[in-house]
Amino acid sequence: MDNIDSQGFRANVGIILSAPDGALLLCGRVGQGGWQFPQGGIAPGESPEAAMYRELAEEIGLGPEDVRILGCTRRWLRYRLPEQFIRRRARPVCIGQKQRWFLLRLVASSEHVRLDASPRPEFDRWRWVEFWQPVREVIYFKRRVYVRALRELGPLLFPDGLPPRPSWWSPGWERGLD
Repeated sequence: MDNIDSQGFRANVGIILSAPDGALLLCGRVGQGGWQFPQGGIAPGESPEAAMYRELAEEIGLGPEDVRILGCTRRWLRYRLPEQFIRRRARPVCIGQKQRWFLLRLVASSEHVRLDASPRPEFDRWRWVEFWQPVREVIYFKRRVYVRALRELGPLLFPDGLPPRPSWWSPGWERGLD
């Protein structure tokens, strides 16, 4: 199912799911300490929106009737994998991901979130967090793409201005993004 472009970037979707109060859903990887937003690959010939709905169902058990699309990034957001994560023997070699990010609003009850909707669950726990918290908890090499996605889509949740950066914020996460 890999859809890797000529530059070595795998096509992927990212899902930012918001609660009515603006909190964001953060999911914990099975058997690991890591936290992230739901995401997944786009199959050849699959649209980003179709991939988003497929991943939404597979990873957190929600269907189109459970959410409302608030927006999508205008272009692909890319990140490179650190050298130690690149599988050099794989063909084609994947050096990173290019992602279209979707911001969704949960319109169903939180009780509809199910992490066991697929035979091999990606996540074993989830929680609602404040707007910037995912940047702190995601693996380090994804932080800048999280910042870019949140900065671009956040005004759809907070039209009067994004929440202030927390005290733990690193200015380096935004360096070169403007």
